[in-house]
Amino acid sequence: MTRETAIRWVAKPIVFTSALLPLVWLAWVVTTSDLGPKGPLGANPIEYVNRHLGDWAIRFLLIALAVTPFSGVTGWTQLVRFRRMLGLYAFFYVCLHMSSYVGLDQFFDWRAIWKDIVKRNYITVGMLTFVMLLPLAITSTKGMVKRLGGKRWTKLHRLVYPAGIAACFHFYMMRKGVQLEPIVYALICAALLGYRIAAHLKKKAARTTKGAAVLVAADASRDRGKAGAPAR
Repeated sequence: MTRETAIRWVAKPIVFTSALLPLVWLAWVVTTSDLGPKGPLGANPIEYVNRHLGDWAIRFLLIALAVTPFSGVTGWTQLVRFRRMLGLYAFFYVCLHMSSYVGLDQFFDWRAIWKDIVKRNYITVGMLTFVMLLPLAITSTKGMVKRLGGKRWTKLHRLVYPAGIAACFHFYMMRKGVQLEPIVYALICAALLGYRIAAHLKKKAARTTKGAAVLVAADASRDRGKAGAPAR
């Protein structure tokens, strides 16, 4: 079995199926367990469902952001081929998270939802995160890359960085008081973005050094040409 075959027919199906497990587990618990206060979903099952989906949304977003740094550190370049799938799963869970809020929590009361967005900062930030991720999901196909052009597509998909920051803020603001889990997620996000900043600066410095070396070599060649030229 070639590496290409293994990735396409073994690794990708495993990742795809594994990414569905949090949703499958939630569906199993909801349909088979007691939804009362003593059940596994607690006193507020709707809140539990909403938070469970939101937790996995931010986890998949951070996992997708971790692909490039992990690939750069380990040299496993094939990991990049899973990045789009993981990013789309992050958006999938974001949509489920938002749908549970709109449908289960607010019962499609759009006036109440708008008041919530304006009044509660963490919901405002959460909706902003969704708005930033939406064009990334829409333009994730190879056809959209060709249609937009590589440079424009790359610039657009840099929205994932502020989206990751906003998601961490949303998570932190949603929890009451200072809790460890949102802080850990924020630190992970900071480390992943910090890696990209460091890599960009290193690449920029290398280009500057290379450019300076070319200029020095050109000057040296010109000086040698002048020294070897016959006097008139």
